[in-house]
Amino acid sequence: MKMTSIALGLALMSLNAFAADTPTPPDAAKKPYVVKAPHGAERQDEYYWLRDDKRENPDMLGYLKAENAYADALLGPLKPVQDKLYEEIVARIKQDDASVPYRERGWWHYSRFEAGKDYPIHARRKDAPGIDARSILAANEAADFNGEEVLLDVNVLAAGKDYYAVGGRSLSQDNRLLAYSDDTNGRRQYTLRVKDLQSGKTLPDTIPGTAGYAVWADDNKTFFYIENDPETLLSTRVKKHVLGTDPKDDVLVYEETDDTFYMGVGRTRDDKYIVIGLDSTVSNETRYTPAAAPGAFQVLAPRARDVEYDADHHGGRWVIRTNADGARNFKIVTAADNSSSRKDWKDWVAHDPQVYIEEIELFDGHAAIAERSGGLERVRILKDGGASEYVKADESAYSMGLDANPEADSPWLRYSYTSLTTPATTYELNVQTGERRELKRQPVPGYDPANYVTERLWATARDGTKIPVSIVYRKGFEKNGKAAMLQYAYGSYGMSMDPGFSVTTVSLLDRGMAYALAHIRGGQEMGRAWYEDGKLLNKKNTFTDFIDVTGFLVKQGYAAPDRVAAHGGSAGGLLMGAVANMAPDAYRVILSQVPFVDVVTTMLDPTIPLTTNEYDEWGNPEQKPFYDYMLTYSPYDNLAKKAYPATFVGTGLWDSQVQYWEPAKYVARLRDLNTGSEPVVFRINMEAGHGGKSGRFRRYREQAEMYSFMLDRLGVGK
Repeated sequence: MKMTSIALGLALMSLNAFAADTPTPPDAAKKPYVVKAPHGAERQDEYYWLRDDKRENPDMLGYLKAENAYADALLGPLKPVQDKLYEEIVARIKQDDASVPYRERGWWHYSRFEAGKDYPIHARRKDAPGIDARSILAANEAADFNGEEVLLDVNVLAAGKDYYAVGGRSLSQDNRLLAYSDDTNGRRQYTLRVKDLQSGKTLPDTIPGTAGYAVWADDNKTFFYIENDPETLLSTRVKKHVLGTDPKDDVLVYEETDDTFYMGVGRTRDDKYIVIGLDSTVSNETRYTPAAAPGAFQVLAPRARDVEYDADHHGGRWVIRTNADGARNFKIVTAADNSSSRKDWKDWVAHDPQVYIEEIELFDGHAAIAERSGGLERVRILKDGGASEYVKADESAYSMGLDANPEADSPWLRYSYTSLTTPATTYELNVQTGERRELKRQPVPGYDPANYVTERLWATARDGTKIPVSIVYRKGFEKNGKAAMLQYAYGSYGMSMDPGFSVTTVSLLDRGMAYALAHIRGGQEMGRAWYEDGKLLNKKNTFTDFIDVTGFLVKQGYAAPDRVAAHGGSAGGLLMGAVANMAPDAYRVILSQVPFVDVVTTMLDPTIPLTTNEYDEWGNPEQKPFYDYMLTYSPYDNLAKKAYPATFVGTGLWDSQVQYWEPAKYVARLRDLNTGSEPVVFRINMEAGHGGKSGRFRRYREQAEMYSFMLDRLGVGK
């Protein structure tokens, strides 16, 4: 039901500025509409009219604007808290910072920021004696830009635009031409452009509607790119462009007819081949052609359902990571240079049921393998002679992974390290001597990691499964069951949420809160089985894992039972909607960003971007067993007359991953059915898409607004 002004006023007593005039939330009109499934099932969707693919319907836009006006009014009294949070967060960011340079083809590449500016400057310096990553970092720190060549100043490109993002950047093999792409509304449909780095001029070759990156052939005038379907936005065609020709005449070199596959293009490690990678949830296919003389793309191994593989080429052979032959956690195989069949594959690194192989980077004389075991990441160095060793970690809960390593002939392996208390750090390890050196640790002004504690815990789910949990709090925190806590998770697509440092979380810890990261099923923190136990007809394990982690942490004294907030975005927003329906009493606040909450209707519509690619993640509801199962957890369909937690929902009008109408419909129906008095806020970014506003600092303003709402509802000091 809609909250009256009086009820809402009572719910917002802490917002004392609202004593006189409490705003009333918008009331979206109901219009009968039946959503039909091919097997005859029907559902009523009274808010279906809020969908407008062109984003032009004045009634729909009026409703969204009314929601923003309501959010402005409701959150207005919290503006001082929001401003304070924003100032704290931004104060922890070194404004004139720079990335760690990496060397490739005789140049050192990096990105840097200038104080007071929102966007990066992408630059490079010529390699020479005495020039290395450390010397360039020192020069950048001293604002010494002698010898620097600016590739792109994104601040200039973004001037006057409400939204601007640069996609992929690709240098021609002679280092003279830069192909880059940009997006001006957040829909992730990129326009490719080419800049001549000698003249500084942008060439007339402009190609809209692409996936955002290009791969150059060796002739330095030909590049390959992916053209997106204008309706579904799926990556469907690979085309070849020759500089100086009309893009309308670009040659089609490959078209994917199976709309369950994504597509990518790239070059192999040794630069010998240009490859097309085709990926679905449960199978892959690689096609390749010589970069020196591109022609027809040859299949490395034909796709087969439930056989996944990704391949690279180095040292005259293919090196392939695959789950073939029952290697659930993946193994590494090799194949001859001209291979075209799985029959050519030979095992190199055997499958281990306890170790999930995530990635491999090839070098002259050794390989670096990114693995997972026991819920933690590891990097293993495997030498050609068979000896192997692990890169050491210093904490019980951390994130470690391969960093930029573009040169295969280097003895130095770069890797990244972070934890909930340790800012992002880049190391390099000499594989031959064992020397390790720290290149850079993310500077965080005013932050001392010694003041904070991180733990790795194990919660028991209702089916007996042990769920890893990473938690952090400030020293002096008492596990007395009185504190407030924010719990975050994702739990889909096999994406692992590893414990990494966040400048925003510190503001919560300094106010006495705990922050917990639940490594629930649906990710791959515990290997491939962890993912498979959290998708399709096992999807509800994701939701119950999250709820059970909350119960465990409350029982252990990390939080008061009435002071827990939950946070998730995108598929994690589906998680938020599901747990709010299943266990509303377990949470005081739900924070849900760009949430995928209308699962059944979206998955029934193949015209919506990404739907067909994800049948093997969620199921195809055109098949009744999947339809029936989805219907048991879809947040929009399971809203009921009950008291819901305070809820903050955010979206972007131009989102192409989760369309704005999903959260819009969800909020409208939630307001109808909610019997409680806690507020529901719906914030719509009218100029952005899935990732929120562009720019370095704007997103922190959005997060500060959301956090101010959460802190108020949890009763946390300002």
